[in-house]
Amino acid sequence: MTSVINKKVDNDSEDIDLGRIIGEVIDHRKLIISITALFTLLALTYALFATPIYQADALIQVEQKQANAILSNLSQMLPNSQPESAPEISLLQSRMIIGKTVDDLNLQARVRQNYFPIFGKGFSRITGEKPGSIEVSRLFIPNVGDDTPEIIVKIINENSFEVNIGDDTVQGKRGEIVDINGATLKIDKIEAKPGTEFTIDYVSRLKAITDLQENLTIVDQGKDTGILSISLTGDNKELISKIIDNISDNYLAQNIARQAAQDAKSLDFLNLQLPKVRSDLDIAENKLNQYRSQNDSVDLSLEAKSVLDQIVNVDNQLNELTFRESEISQLYTKEHPTYKALLEKRKTLQDEKMKLNKRVSSMPETQQEILRLSRDVESGRAVYMMLLNRQQELNIAKSSAIGNVRIIDEAVTQPKPVKPKKVLVVILGFLLGCIVSVGMVLLKVFLRRGIESPEQLEELGINVYASIPVSESFAKNITRDSPLKKTKSQETYTFLAVENPADLAIEAIRGLRTSLHFAMMEARNNVLMISGASPNAGKTFISTNLAAIIAQTDKKVLLIDTDMRKGYTHKLFGKSNEQGLSDVLSGKIAIETAVQKELNIGFDFISRGMVPPNPAELLMHKNFGQLISWASSNYDIVILDTPPILAVTDAAIIGNYAGTTLLVARFEVDTAKEIEVSIKRFEHGGVIVKGCILNGVVKKASSYYSYGYSNYGYTYDSKD
Repeated sequence: MTSVINKKVDNDSEDIDLGRIIGEVIDHRKLIISITALFTLLALTYALFATPIYQADALIQVEQKQANAILSNLSQMLPNSQPESAPEISLLQSRMIIGKTVDDLNLQARVRQNYFPIFGKGFSRITGEKPGSIEVSRLFIPNVGDDTPEIIVKIINENSFEVNIGDDTVQGKRGEIVDINGATLKIDKIEAKPGTEFTIDYVSRLKAITDLQENLTIVDQGKDTGILSISLTGDNKELISKIIDNISDNYLAQNIARQAAQDAKSLDFLNLQLPKVRSDLDIAENKLNQYRSQNDSVDLSLEAKSVLDQIVNVDNQLNELTFRESEISQLYTKEHPTYKALLEKRKTLQDEKMKLNKRVSSMPETQQEILRLSRDVESGRAVYMMLLNRQQELNIAKSSAIGNVRIIDEAVTQPKPVKPKKVLVVILGFLLGCIVSVGMVLLKVFLRRGIESPEQLEELGINVYASIPVSESFAKNITRDSPLKKTKSQETYTFLAVENPADLAIEAIRGLRTSLHFAMMEARNNVLMISGASPNAGKTFISTNLAAIIAQTDKKVLLIDTDMRKGYTHKLFGKSNEQGLSDVLSGKIAIETAVQKELNIGFDFISRGMVPPNPAELLMHKNFGQLISWASSNYDIVILDTPPILAVTDAAIIGNYAGTTLLVARFEVDTAKEIEVSIKRFEHGGVIVKGCILNGVVKKASSYYSYGYSNYGYTYDSKD
């Protein structure tokens, strides 16, 4: 005898074409619609209940310094040069500016109102309930290890509240400091209903600065415009606006302070020098007055007065040159022409002063002394007045410093939230649901290796005698795509040939009956064995209903349940299992005693009997051969319902007594490889498989688009 597997054709049946993908999508449309609807519902829920995030923004102009205009133009021509606004942006994001804002607004204390978890805040907002608020002006919480305890504040009325830290509770009043368990709290403003609870967290200054830096966005409005846009996002519309304004004010203040820093240092120096100069002037005046009183008010001659005026004038010019030199030295080197001119003028004045001193030395001693003392007084007075004038100039310059920064637009919070964008969220949820559902379907398709068409078996050289569709009676209850959910209850305890003889599955079994009529003509006996590769393939369904269909042709049929482990034929017919096959093989009862007559269904059957400890050994006993010989001689056809071949070896033993062997394969459950291995296993036992029956076929769009076939049904209704 030759094997049923007489050829093996290489194919690309595992390839997934576009038509099959479309068909799979159509087949799983309910799953796709359900998952997509779920994701859309979740997105809609998020859009409705998510906390809205607002955005506040402001504009700041940074004017370019004229002194650096040429250098900045040259730097912009360089390939790796940074824009003029880069340092200002970094300065705005620095801890110096942000840290002062954190201190000014007490951002280390974070207050949040307590709501019902997850949906409470969103539901309160949807219902129009105004959120409460409290203003904390002072907060200190000592660290306990690595954790900072939370403070729970419960509002009693508009002037009092209850504070809870751990197990400690204390009452406080608005505007008064509350001390509890080492913590200090002061609430200046309460706008909340009685019973409202707030949670206050105290974070470190560095964390508060870092969090603010992460939410703060500073961008240049355009190249070389010098206009910076500052924006901040948050759920508190008023707070984010205050933060932006405070950052802008702090940035402006530091810029002005930086511009006036040089004047401030000069002013500090003058404030130190003026008292000393004034003291020296008073000493010089006292000496002059004392000398005059001692010498009877000696006055200067006209020549001495002229010399004195000249000397004082020279000293004043030298003092002015000293101030001028201090300014020029910051701008130029000594080799610069301006600096050289100043040095030459100083030398000239010093030479002139030496000449005047020689003239003074030629005067009488009294005149010289008075001239010297008068010169000290006049020079000191001139220096003092010069310093006073300079002090006033620096004070005016410091107070009138405006810097190179100005605030164009103060912070304004957008009336509509920037997040979440409800329409976009819902659309994304819908698209994500489509992608996930279709992805799940495609993943199932790629991972599925089950038989999806008779062509897959025929390409292996396996004859397919029939394709049995899923019964219309309980197609809705079958979950063919989940092998884990497949149980015998899906196809047992219901005898379809009796309950619904016009079902498509029964019509397909009638076609199988016709095929077997011709296939068994050349068989060595009238014994038909129906087996399967794996459990739940539908062997019992095929066997029982085939027996009933054959019996309808006035043939005498015997059905034997040879699955002595898990056979359940007796449950289908509601009969006892006490006297069955196992009892016959063990010699306890006679064959005739085990045969149960079933007039309602038209055929006889033998149940499995009680479960024996050694089913395979019983089947190898001679009593089984005697049973088959007796049945073959007394019935037109004997149908054997066997266990799966891949699970146990019983089917291989039984097959040696059968003239015809058919293998049942479950649609999309059994693989072509399993069927091939099952047939080879039968061959090793000397059993030739006639062909296969594809059971549980589902009419699918993917099969139609991919393989080009479909299941046809023929129905008719009686009408008056």
